[in-house]
Amino acid sequence: MSASIFKLCCHSRPSVATAMRGEGNPGGKGKTGLSTWVPFPRARYRSHSPGMTVLLAAVLSALTIPAFAQPATAPHMHYEIVINNGQTAPVLIKHGHVYTVGAAGTLNDADVLIVNGKIAQVGPNLSASNAKIIDAHGKPVTPGLMVSWTDLGITEVDLVAETNDSAPNQALDSAAFDVADAINPNSTLIPVARIRGVTRSLTAPVDCGDVFCGTAAVIHLGLGSDLIVKRQAGVLAELEPNGGTGQKNSRPDIWAKFRETLDDAREYWAQRGGYHRPGGSRDQRSARIDLDALGPVVQGREPLMVHAERVATIRQVLQYAQGAKIKLIIVGGGEAWEAAGELAAAHVPVIIDNDVNLPNSFSDIGATLKNAARLDAAGVVVAFQPQNDGPAHYARTITQIAGNAVANGMKWDRALAAITKNPAEIWGIADSYGTLEPGKDADVVIWDGDPLEVTSAPSAVFIKGAQIPMTSRQTQLRDRYRDLARKNPPLGYR
Repeated sequence: MSASIFKLCCHSRPSVATAMRGEGNPGGKGKTGLSTWVPFPRARYRSHSPGMTVLLAAVLSALTIPAFAQPATAPHMHYEIVINNGQTAPVLIKHGHVYTVGAAGTLNDADVLIVNGKIAQVGPNLSASNAKIIDAHGKPVTPGLMVSWTDLGITEVDLVAETNDSAPNQALDSAAFDVADAINPNSTLIPVARIRGVTRSLTAPVDCGDVFCGTAAVIHLGLGSDLIVKRQAGVLAELEPNGGTGQKNSRPDIWAKFRETLDDAREYWAQRGGYHRPGGSRDQRSARIDLDALGPVVQGREPLMVHAERVATIRQVLQYAQGAKIKLIIVGGGEAWEAAGELAAAHVPVIIDNDVNLPNSFSDIGATLKNAARLDAAGVVVAFQPQNDGPAHYARTITQIAGNAVANGMKWDRALAAITKNPAEIWGIADSYGTLEPGKDADVVIWDGDPLEVTSAPSAVFIKGAQIPMTSRQTQLRDRYRDLARKNPPLGYR
């Protein structure tokens, strides 16, 4: 059981069905539970004692919760893909209801041909010699899903320090905290996410005690030792007072450091060669490694991801970014819908957890379940993050978040785009991922029902053309202990 067990016990989210009935938050109440985990990057408050924390960390680090929420793979959908000379054998998915999320739109009774890890063709009545045939029987076929702003690959058990690389030590670095240096391909949380259709992640720091938090990376969740798709995907900054140990500042203090650090970076990069010569200018207060990390941001090559909830803060940073010619992405955006027109006009995307419907602080008093629908209707590019009190553990819930957005007014196809095409465009990987179109990586998911309905699950998942085993540590534990009547039960049950 990982640290997620405590969260799973203490949180519940309404399904699409309950959201459509207006249930799940009776009387306008917010999320409740035995413990309150305040979304990143605010301080997390727990109702249990420090002693209980230590006990939980010791016990929970040993196991992973059985996957009661992870249906077993349907027997007729299990296929072995033969590998020849290091390349995946061709696969032809037949008779699918194919959501390309691209120019071709949705195709009924269509096929998808995968060759050498790429999508070769999409359309009706395809054929291919020596291809493994998979009959989708009219079920939905979609691109692999992408979660934005998680700590997948850099954390395992939240309360065990040696497994948690999700937060910088501000005494050493801030913007230079590069999560790509900590990606663990053997993380047990990765299979949990990918057997629910998640094939890509924007992995970033999810805890921050100061203004700049670190550099994000795009990873795929497939097999192999190198998961990094894009090493420098943007730098994360925190503009909301969060009460963290490293940030005891008011907004004017935060903004003063924010402006000064970016000014330092511009000055540094304008004379970077001279900086390293004897007697070179070293007037910048920021650390050199942080100024190096901010170079792609101040040069407009990579985005600045800003966590901002309050609409006044969103408008303020939008104005700053336009003046400084910085590519801006808003993360959090609890009140972003109030500035939807301005964000759309400036082509600034917003990454949100659309299930945040009540304020967690005075910074997001205007939070609403209709946030995504209002932003999308105004023309803002929206992408979804997993619930932000445990994004690595909850990456698998991304379809539920998208489904609840549909229940609150967002168009179905736009919600699917918010976890496929939109994040690919936002994070700069749209040339290889995000839609089912020829030439793109074959991240493909076959579903047993509506992908955005909480009761549906993938029947098969392909990442870069390789079929993923539909197992995780959770499913293995489920299968190990599900038959307690057998003659020789597992050791723990003897």
